[in-house]
Amino acid sequence: MLEVYFDKEIRETRSDPPHPQMNNIEYVKLEEVSPTEFIPLLNKEKLREHLIVHELFDVELVKSWIASKIEVDASSGCKVRAVLVNANLAGWCGIQLEDGKHEIAIVIDERYWGVGMEIFQEIMAWAKDFNHKTVFIHFLHTRPEYKFLRKIAKNVYQSELLGSKFTTYELEVENT
Repeated sequence: MLEVYFDKEIRETRSDPPHPQMNNIEYVKLEEVSPTEFIPLLNKEKLREHLIVHELFDVELVKSWIASKIEVDASSGCKVRAVLVNANLAGWCGIQLEDGKHEIAIVIDERYWGVGMEIFQEIMAWAKDFNHKTVFIHFLHTRPEYKFLRKIAKNVYQSELLGSKFTTYELEVENT
């Protein structure tokens, strides 16, 4: 699920980090980040309220989660990376295969929501490199509709995954 916020007012009201143009964004393999660094991020209530309900992470669950994402990363047409902003873990992102369709996932700490568009653009570049024709973004039904995504989406519809309801945006890769 894409967990990035495009709302202009959120970008303008955040106090940390500084303006996105001043940030150094790196995409590193998940195994290059200590599992303990992911625990505070993955357990943040602000992030969890927009994700499918799951138990809180401990070191063992994070290790298992990382192992599953490494498997996804090894799959054809997929790529999963940790996102570092100014050398600090900001979240993770990727292209994963869900129900036979490539989906975009961006999960970043609220302090870094202002760099979400840059991350989105990087992932769309990955999708082009993989020669994907379409990718999907699934927002849990608790999220507002995003005018930006509706404007560029080929199709927007309600869907259900793993027992949860989503608003799904279908994007043509070449048109983004």
